Amino acid sequence: MSSTDDDVTRDWLGEPGDTPRPDPLRAARASTTPTLPKRFYKEAGLQRTEPGYRLVLDGRGANTPGRRPLAVPSLTLGEALAAEWGAQGESIDPRTMPLTRLVNTAIDGVAERMPEVAADLAAFAATDLIAYRAGSPERLVAEQSAAWDPLVAWAGETLGARLFLAEGVMHVEQPEGSVAALRAAVRAVDDPFRLAALHTLTTLTGSLVIGLAVLHGRLSPEDAWAAAHVDETYQADVWGPDAEAEARLAHRRTEFEAAAKVAAKAAAAR
Repeated sequence: MSSTDDDVTRDWLGEPGDTPRPDPLRAARASTTPTLPKRFYKEAGLQRTEPGYRLVLDGRGANTPGRRPLAVPSLTLGEALAAEWGAQGESIDPRTMPLTRLVNTAIDGVAERMPEVAADLAAFAATDLIAYRAGSPERLVAEQSAAWDPLVAWAGETLGARLFLAEGVMHVEQPEGSVAALRAAVRAVDDPFRLAALHTLTTLTGSLVIGLAVLHGRLSPEDAWAAAHVDETYQADVWGPDAEAEARLAHRRTEFEAAAKVAAKAAAAR
């Protein structure tokens, strides 16, 4: 094995506390095409540990880019994670590994910063997508109402957050009690994996209510995605599909579905 291969191996394997190596995920997010590391393992599996299930590559425990054990709280989430690693080809391409990226974020970025992440999410409470409605055409108004009115009712009845609705893009001030109720719902998420998932679900849709609805099982991922993209679906139907826009949405949907999977499978361990 070459020295380059050794570096790649140490990026993912070793013991917690080792000196951090270059982050392949950061390269994947760069504007230039990254040089992808070669696959250095034959099999991806799981090892039972005290906090849950750790990814193992050819029997050796895998780490996050921050050199923490790459471990998840539930068997089903671990199996999905291992399947993602097992599906890699000759190279390891983080762009095709949304579960791994989100799990790494939960472990390296969210676990030690949960109050800050919750505060960032709480900002969506005052500007939720489903509170801003079109005034016309009639068909779009009806489709928004069909998708969003049940969520407005759910937020009021279940979360104690009664939302005021606005027409157009003019800001509407939400009741202080409603904003506080949504913030409390975020703070109640005390698991870093579910909080990371909620952050992704919310930022990809612009709706904290939709994110919370997925987290609480009120919406399936499919119905949540459809509710968050009523406007895009309407525009595509009226004006025809836009290949570039559809490609962007497809990528975002992959990230969304991964977050929904993490939310559901992390909940199974509770």
